[in-house]
Amino acid sequence: MMQLKDILYKVSLEKVIGSTDVSIENIHFDSRSVAGNDVFVALTGVQMDGHEYIDKAIENGATAVIVENLPVTQINKVTYVVVDNSHKALALMAANFYDNPSADLKLIGVTGTNGKTTTTSLLYQLFKNCGYKTGLISTVEILIDEVVVPTKHTTPDPLTINKHLASMRDAGVDYCFMEVSSHGISQERVTGLHFAGGIFTNLSHDHLDYHNSFKEYRDVKKRFFDELATCAFAIYNKDDKNGPVMVQNTKARKLGYALKTYTDYQGNILENQFGGLLLKVNGQELWTKMIGEFNAYNVLAIYACAVELGLEELEVLETISKLDGVSGRFQYFTTKAQNITAIIDYAHTPDALKNVLQTINAIRTKNAQLITVVGCGGDRDTSKRPIMADIATSLSNKVILTSDNPRTEDPEAILKDMEAGVQPQNFQKSMTIVNREQAIKTAANIANKNDIILIAGKGHETYQEINGVRHDFDDRKKITTILNQLEK
Repeated sequence: MMQLKDILYKVSLEKVIGSTDVSIENIHFDSRSVAGNDVFVALTGVQMDGHEYIDKAIENGATAVIVENLPVTQINKVTYVVVDNSHKALALMAANFYDNPSADLKLIGVTGTNGKTTTTSLLYQLFKNCGYKTGLISTVEILIDEVVVPTKHTTPDPLTINKHLASMRDAGVDYCFMEVSSHGISQERVTGLHFAGGIFTNLSHDHLDYHNSFKEYRDVKKRFFDELATCAFAIYNKDDKNGPVMVQNTKARKLGYALKTYTDYQGNILENQFGGLLLKVNGQELWTKMIGEFNAYNVLAIYACAVELGLEELEVLETISKLDGVSGRFQYFTTKAQNITAIIDYAHTPDALKNVLQTINAIRTKNAQLITVVGCGGDRDTSKRPIMADIATSLSNKVILTSDNPRTEDPEAILKDMEAGVQPQNFQKSMTIVNREQAIKTAANIANKNDIILIAGKGHETYQEINGVRHDFDDRKKITTILNQLEK
């Protein structure tokens, strides 16, 4: 147990009714989880307001509540703490409650539109292979050294983050690599964490359903670098026009990486094929199993980060050459009889889809058709739907528009939004099949010898979310089964 006054360290308090000299067992922002001697934090959200559940939290045993708006009636023996921002208060309280675990290890945050999962996962692999106890907080999974913890969010809530960081500290973890999403920054989920460094990958169209404009989206990302300490480093993609903007006000040491601009960590692509990439990095040649220009940037980012964290350059290059790709990120296999290549990729933004298609087109031979299966998620940014369809139909020989995760939206309505982006000259290239499994089957059936099938949008996900229910659905398993049946 901790004293409430200690948990509130660094929290900006507007008013306190009651005593902060009370013992607290736990912190919760869900009233249903509250028990005796807990503190309840009332969070304001887009769909729910935690202030509506204060009475329930007290009924369940809360001895203190953190609020932005003081209830009209206060209950005796309950401490009420008024703050300006309950999200920020929760983050600082969570860090204090777990004794600021991020300060006891080297925590690196990775932000950007695309490449966060790949960059963090590759850094985890790299440092593990170099003999360090390593942690990972990513979209795909949370790893405490080698212990796997399931995850649902790119950036978890502050209590979850600090709990896992505390477990990492207790397990002797040296380094942790963490995806930092725009939602996570905006909702103060990473406030109070001590970052040894940050990496910016790139910025393109995404999450405009949540952020009001691209500028707002960019500025939220920038906040992460603005708040880095002077002892930290800020590694940024200098080829991305938003890269210099990200770090222009940071107090951290700035280090650029690029393929097309002269900078601190310079790369050149010497070969790009389905077998992998041959790169020159700061004058040294490097072979990697990963494919495409977008992965060349990811490799440069992890190389720069590892060197800045003190690893020896040649050891880093050698270790990178042995790294495997990341689940659902340009994951591919080729059938034996027909030599059909199936690629699974998480590309769910216009820029990511364009990168993957351009990579495939740069590698494929003229006798190989590219068949793309793609959809867009429901309850998300609608403005990118026609753009995604336009990119797919412009850069593929054939396109099948289909459901992604429709969530609570009508999948046919989503597909109509996408169809609006198909240019007249590309009408004959495209077809719409709502059922995702049927769309994948159709792609396999129309594929000829040496053709390439790209299934984009869901990548590592093993479910399809329809009307709030997650149904088992794995793109990789589906296409593997279908192509193997056709080979028989």
